[in-house]
Amino acid sequence: MPVAQKIHGFIERSSWIRAMFEAGAKLKAEVGAENVYDFSLGNPNLEPPAAFKQVMRRLVAEEAPGQHAYMPNAGYPAVRAKVAEHLNRLHGVAFGENEIIMTVGAAGALNIVLKAIVDPGAKVVVPTPYFVEYDFYLDNHGGSVTRVPTKADFTLDVAAIAQAVDHDTCAVLINNPNNPSGAVYPASQIAELAKALTDIGKRRGRAVYLISDEPYRQIVYEGATVPSVFAAYPHSIVVTSFSKNLSLPGERIGYAAVHPEIDDKGMLIAGMTLANRILGYVNAPGLMQRAVAELLEHTADVAEYARKRDLICAVLEAAGYAFNKPLGAFYVFPQSPIADDVAFVREAQKENLLLVPGSGFMGPGFFRIAFCCADETITRSAEAFKRVRAKF
Repeated sequence: MPVAQKIHGFIERSSWIRAMFEAGAKLKAEVGAENVYDFSLGNPNLEPPAAFKQVMRRLVAEEAPGQHAYMPNAGYPAVRAKVAEHLNRLHGVAFGENEIIMTVGAAGALNIVLKAIVDPGAKVVVPTPYFVEYDFYLDNHGGSVTRVPTKADFTLDVAAIAQAVDHDTCAVLINNPNNPSGAVYPASQIAELAKALTDIGKRRGRAVYLISDEPYRQIVYEGATVPSVFAAYPHSIVVTSFSKNLSLPGERIGYAAVHPEIDDKGMLIAGMTLANRILGYVNAPGLMQRAVAELLEHTADVAEYARKRDLICAVLEAAGYAFNKPLGAFYVFPQSPIADDVAFVREAQKENLLLVPGSGFMGPGFFRIAFCCADETITRSAEAFKRVRAKF
């Protein structure tokens, strides 16, 4: 076998989104791009805010020496200080620059956190459905996922999470707003989770970290807000990126923020900073660090995503699908008309509909639609959704 057995297995498990992407390219070549309804990839189709290009032009034109030299592994101190000020306003917690580490996107942020806290055999509790790469990130560092189902509306079952925490559990990892469901976990559930983790920590004599993955924090609808884990629980860490709110996924820029009162803070931050280097990131892209530091209060046009959400929900409703209207992110997670979501997605492909089965997100019986696409893709897909639904 040319690759390691483990990687061969990972390729099989993680192939759905990539498989649909490749199927889409083939279909578009065969029948024309306008006749393929590609909802497979969560790739923002909105352009970055106008301010981004203005900032970039100015930064590129600067001729001060050392602009492209190595920097501290945690990132530029001035950038981290600006992020800390932003978080202070957002969460009402007294962050300093030393609680911030600039990273290669949210994926890089999550990996440095896990590298720092996961011993071989350690577990992280994750509510399902969830972003499939969490399994692989945990495996990178010798840990494993303990899966806990969410409620019918995809919000947290705190009692089930607390029951799943055992002696080997080092953290609970949530994604709020959630990919793939679009659910926003409410403040009441975050407060309940914080209390449960506090009680567990007291009983066992060491804290359980709460990690919140928040790249969709600013993409919410109908007045929804993403509650602060920092305000609720001192042993919390947030990982995030600018990929979604600024439409910069290709620039790979994000950060990890550690609560100022977290247990073992000095050692934890030192470990995360070291991991930023030894995992091969070295540090986050320098030019992008300087750019996003000036764009912390900016976001792409969320009203556009809200409109697209309403368009796709209308299409699904007219076709007879059961679904929860998402309050955040740019995904809908409808119930498959048949129990076998993989078979349903394959049948949908015959109608040139590119969807991702929920099984790929540990949510069998559902399928994911990424509606961060052209309006025409959504509106033109209506009859295809009806046809494939009618088959079942």
